[in-house]
Amino acid sequence: MIEIQKLESIPYTHQRRVPSSLTALVDVLSWFAELAHPFIPQSIWLRCQLALAEGFTNAVRHAHKNLPPEGLFVEMKVRVSETQIILLIWDYGPPFDLRQKLEQISAKTVDKNAGGGRGLKLIQDIADELSYERTEDNRNCLKIVKYWQPRTT
Repeated sequence: MIEIQKLESIPYTHQRRVPSSLTALVDVLSWFAELAHPFIPQSIWLRCQLALAEGFTNAVRHAHKNLPPEGLFVEMKVRVSETQIILLIWDYGPPFDLRQKLEQISAKTVDKNAGGGRGLKLIQDIADELSYERTEDNRNCLKIVKYWQPRTT
């Protein structure tokens, strides 16, 4: 469990590295729940939780699909300040053009009964800023930024 004292100081950053397996999603969501803070609006936190879950499962299902699972990890970082949450998710898959993929998705009719295929669109709808870039260490980083107005008392 993350110590509450650490969360009292804002901004804060926490990292997590988990095996590239859908079974690790429970661990990812549990870790993220521990990072919640009362000053973050609940609706914002829940949307970011959904974006994190979608980003993680996309890394496992798509980016790592053709890679050997032994020793393969997904790394995540959460940065929180008084007005924003930044979610960073790293994968080892082949890079792709996020903007082009989102345009392709937008051009298609969404099948609401499909078992998948809506994750990137969901993340795009949640995020105020969204990027997917190749890093110097040959990984890809999905960056999701969500802003909010601080509460006034």
